[in-house]
Amino acid sequence: MNKVLLIGNLGNKIQIKTFDNGGVVGNVSLATSENYTDKEGQKQTKTEWHKLVFYNKLAEVIEKYTNKGTKLFVEGKLRTREWQTSENEKRYSTEIIVTNFEFLSAKGTTETTPSQTQTETKETEDDLPF
Repeated sequence: MNKVLLIGNLGNKIQIKTFDNGGVVGNVSLATSENYTDKEGQKQTKTEWHKLVFYNKLAEVIEKYTNKGTKLFVEGKLRTREWQTSENEKRYSTEIIVTNFEFLSAKGTTETTPSQTQTETKETEDDLPF
């Protein structure tokens, strides 16, 4: 099973690309934080950054109703992409393909948000031209 569940805050506004066939893809980073007490008794916070990919309707909703700092619950699956640089070096990137999300920010902290949960549509990354 390939399943990821995260709660965090958007690191920026989503970047949207629209394709000739009408497909939409959006990329944004999500920060998750873990609080703990170190050996000296000091409270510490560790933040991890995750690359999120939204497709089609989900991308459009995220673009319309979120800003930097919006708190989200996201559900998705991991995907690792591989490519070569112009210097012929292999590079890898692990992303979370979002299939479901919920807004968690309190009212007034972002633009007006829809009250319903956004769920996976029948459109997937397979509908895009790459």
